[in-house]
Amino acid sequence: MDEMQKEIKRRLIPSPEGEMVYECISCGGTFPLDRFLYTCPRCGGLLRLRDLRFDRLKEVPGPVWRRIFDFRKLLRREALRGIFLFHELIFPIIPLDAVIYLGEGHTPMVRANEELGRWVGTPFLIKYDGLNPSVSFKDRGMASAISFINYMIRYQGLKQVLGICASTGDTSAAAALYLSYLPKDKVRSVVLLPQGKVTPAQLSQPLGSGAVVIEIPGVFDDCMRIVEELAENYEVCLLNSKNPIRIQGQKSYSYEVAQQLAYRTRGLVVVVPIGNAGNVTAIMEGFVDLWRLGIIEELPTILGVQSERANPLVLWRKTGKYTPVEVRPSVAQAAMIGNPVSFPKVAQLVEEHFSDRFFVVQVTEEEIMEGMLVANRHGHVVCTQGGEAIAGLRKAISEGVIPRGGRIVVDSTSHQLKFASFQQMYFEDSFPPEYGIKTREELKNHPRRLPPSAEEIARYLGLKKKG
Repeated sequence: MDEMQKEIKRRLIPSPEGEMVYECISCGGTFPLDRFLYTCPRCGGLLRLRDLRFDRLKEVPGPVWRRIFDFRKLLRREALRGIFLFHELIFPIIPLDAVIYLGEGHTPMVRANEELGRWVGTPFLIKYDGLNPSVSFKDRGMASAISFINYMIRYQGLKQVLGICASTGDTSAAAALYLSYLPKDKVRSVVLLPQGKVTPAQLSQPLGSGAVVIEIPGVFDDCMRIVEELAENYEVCLLNSKNPIRIQGQKSYSYEVAQQLAYRTRGLVVVVPIGNAGNVTAIMEGFVDLWRLGIIEELPTILGVQSERANPLVLWRKTGKYTPVEVRPSVAQAAMIGNPVSFPKVAQLVEEHFSDRFFVVQVTEEEIMEGMLVANRHGHVVCTQGGEAIAGLRKAISEGVIPRGGRIVVDSTSHQLKFASFQQMYFEDSFPPEYGIKTREELKNHPRRLPPSAEEIARYLGLKKKG
């Protein structure tokens, strides 16, 4: 016990260590982290970050790592209060004084209301990632990416950087927020959005953070194509999930879920909306990290959910062949991606670790809206992507893909208020025809206009006088 306590005490405040490199998932080539890279310079494959000295962490037993991470939560060190609580697994080469912390991470995990559980078909938990600073899960990846930029400025002599991303809303908000924290004379922020396909609330966020916002006709895939070309040919830092440094931060979701469940992952199911596939990639990679270190005993099952209007991974799991699809309008705006950039990583992770633990279901636009509205009517604050995930879980339960009664965590990736306009369209039955949504009266709500009279209001409410 004394040796364990010494090991815990020695590691509570982490120091820079490890040897991080870019590694190509296709050819295996490795490249130093002295520049911004997104694809392999040799073969064009996607990159991930790899700690060449990861095995040194295996010298510490898994139960000891659990105690280290649990005790760190009691510390008052700002740099360790967010995703860098898991410093050794996120970005071990970054000194703590380069970490950018804006309040991200450690979002609550709330048990679903009993009535909602009955509606879905099983009890489950919702992890509210919409309670991050820019009110979406994207802050996890930005905390990692912008901390790396800060490290490059402070320690590697980086003079100027332009951070750029394509977005359906959440990525742009997170990127603009975190970049705005860095010195204005060194950092600029630019976002590309598909014109007319981002809610007013989401558009207001990067504008409020001072970013240059460029709207172009088309969908997210069109924006992504342009920023990829810019990253390939110009000196910019791409902040989409194609950047493997983004993925590092998003792995913290897995670490937190494990910690919040006392590291008991046997029989666990994690439900994730797919979108650009960066988040599901990070979540799988995160659980693999924990499993390799003996921190958890078993990898969870991953249930991915897609809208039927953007369903390339659903078709891949059905046919064994991956083909990009042309998307149609979806209320789950982050789902409107017909060619997820991180698909090759998903395919490799499924082949290596999740072959019998990875399922994908598709849901309709009406099911997505009903998932959000029913959840929020029962005491929750989920977005349309969260509604998509809840609807997907309901379908997976009804079809027997996922057993009832297990331990299930649903990822609600953003905040309900970002998508209030879709709720309002539902209540007013004013969806444009291209969404194809038929509303249900029992899910609608609207304000009642009454005269300023207690008697009239009591009569409307059916109240009886006392005595």
